[in-house]
Amino acid sequence: MIKVENIVKSYGSLTVLKGISVEIPERKVVAIVGPSGAGKTTLLQIMGTLSSPDSGNVFYNNQDVTKLNDTQLAGFRNSHIGFVFQFHHLLPEFTALENVCMPALIAGKSMSDATKRAKELLEYLGLSHRFSHKPSELSGGEQQRVAVARALINNPLVVLADEPSGNLDSHNKEELHRLFFNLRDEFGQTFVIVTHDKELAQMADLQISMNDGQIV
Repeated sequence: MIKVENIVKSYGSLTVLKGISVEIPERKVVAIVGPSGAGKTTLLQIMGTLSSPDSGNVFYNNQDVTKLNDTQLAGFRNSHIGFVFQFHHLLPEFTALENVCMPALIAGKSMSDATKRAKELLEYLGLSHRFSHKPSELSGGEQQRVAVARALINNPLVVLADEPSGNLDSHNKEELHRLFFNLRDEFGQTFVIVTHDKELAQMADLQISMNDGQIV
């Protein structure tokens, strides 16, 4: 579903990615592992169109997204890619329900449609009692589940996650990991996850190991 071809990325004199090529199959949980500084997050950002490569191409179902302009990229990203980060990046002044609705509203959905879908997702994630709570009123695990619901609201082709459980205790970490695999099994969702968590990496359908800007 996603094909990355010969990606090179440098910051000044430092080459972070050195000709990376990899394919991501659909309906799988894929873990990207490796030491700090290996280039994992940079690869994820380029895969998610948050950063542009110096050279190389990124294809989604044979569409070369590196050819899109900034406006086209923003629309593609919002419609086809969900993001979950270590720090959830929820908007503090909005409720859980409003946070989840946001990408759908940006995509042009009506408030009623966005709200209906957001409620369905939050209920599925066990947060039906938290619709009107703001992030500061939620536990760390609840905040991260709200972030997962937000990532799923536009039915993305893929959810890209960067150390999503890195800020959670062991119980909430295990719950979040179980959720990824449940979503894969029940909805055919694809996940690409940068992680240092060995248990999650071992559970994944595919493990991509990186070191020094290359896949090893």
